[in-house]
Amino acid sequence: MINLLPQSIEAEIKIYYTTGDIDKNTPISNIEGTDFFTDTIEKALINNEIDIAVHSAKDLPDKIPEELVIVGITESIDPYDVLVVRAELNYRSLKELPWGAKIATSSKRRKEQLKKFREDFQILDIRGNIEERIYKLDTSSDLDAIVIAAAGLLRLGLEHRITERIPFDILKPHPLQGSLAIEARRDNYKIIELFSNLEHFKSKI
Repeated sequence: MINLLPQSIEAEIKIYYTTGDIDKNTPISNIEGTDFFTDTIEKALINNEIDIAVHSAKDLPDKIPEELVIVGITESIDPYDVLVVRAELNYRSLKELPWGAKIATSSKRRKEQLKKFREDFQILDIRGNIEERIYKLDTSSDLDAIVIAAAGLLRLGLEHRITERIPFDILKPHPLQGSLAIEARRDNYKIIELFSNLEHFKSKI
């Protein structure tokens, strides 16, 4: 993110853990559209602890605080959902997975579409960050594969774990998948102007 800013601007990264980072048990399907993955970051923005908040665009709540505004959304680094098969298995696609294969994912969208593609799949819930999910997959004989966003693997340098980029006619991704959303205070006109002028972003002011 910082490398997109003009060199004349000094920036410091601050890390905040949201409710979604801490709560590893609540199913994602129960909190979609809420501020589960943005709450503490948006609070820090409102309290002037930070000037810019960076979110996964698809994690934005349906309604953001009235004090804030989305000033830009990046182009997607990769919009696909991907299949990651347990390391010891040799299956190369969803179609190759055995009858009754156990697949873990977090979103309701993915669960419904996977079940529509093959009714025999056993769709399980999984929580945690990308590394935690891959660890659970590789250390559990109860899982054959997981389905996650390609963008997360790319940003962590884990592209080699992608078994298959799932075709859109099987699994249609979230329209903002792979994009980052930049949020600022509504009264911070300098930041709003800065991001509206960056050609890397589509203006969402």
